[in-house]
Amino acid sequence: MIIGSRKMSSSRRFRRPVRVSVRIAALAALGSVTAVTQSAAQTFEPPPGCSGVLTVQSKSCLVTHVWTCEGDAEGEKWIALFTRIGPFNIRKVDENFQWLETYYAQDGKVETMVVPAADPPSLTELFETQTDTYDFVIQNNMGEPDERVRGFDLLTGETVVIDGEPLLATEFGYETVLPDGEVSYRGAGAQFVSEEHRLFFLGTSWSADEPDDVMDASPVDFIYPGEPGFFASSPVYDCGAIPTAADE
Repeated sequence: MIIGSRKMSSSRRFRRPVRVSVRIAALAALGSVTAVTQSAAQTFEPPPGCSGVLTVQSKSCLVTHVWTCEGDAEGEKWIALFTRIGPFNIRKVDENFQWLETYYAQDGKVETMVVPAADPPSLTELFETQTDTYDFVIQNNMGEPDERVRGFDLLTGETVVIDGEPLLATEFGYETVLPDGEVSYRGAGAQFVSEEHRLFFLGTSWSADEPDDVMDASPVDFIYPGEPGFFASSPVYDCGAIPTAADE
């Protein structure tokens, strides 16, 4: 399942209202993270009632933090993505990695997935059959056109171990389609998925229009509560090299 957004991998959108409690939790997290980044602190805390689960330091100057919150449905998680300039977005996913809601730090955009979807993403199906297709619609709160996202994930059969973490290698392809039928983006790549965490992790990705322009955001370090670097506010790998697409 593609996990980036906007220039990270593909666009995401929203118009339908979200539950107040969920919105407050996400915005509180963004606010606390932004404050921590501006004060040059080294770590941050998830909102009250939430507990940190995992930090992943990745290539291309990205770091991801995962937490769970009281009152959410079983299997739901929050994922925050950071670039070197601070928080990029916070996304809520379910146990099958459906993108329930996404909040953007820089412009206040909120996106949500229309459920039930025509063909919802399903980690269960991917693990059981090695292939999963998806076809769903994303709406936004900015009045922008809805986007239909359709594509596939495929397990390659390869298992890799990164920093002691067993991960299944995947390949994916997808496109986003506007209401008038125009294809706004086509992308592809190879990434990783964890059966234990039921989460995707970034790998390599590229646009179908520029297949030679490959972004490699593969994970490097998996950090758990109590370990040095857990919930660190800044990414550490490749940050002095080429700016990532998320920084643009």
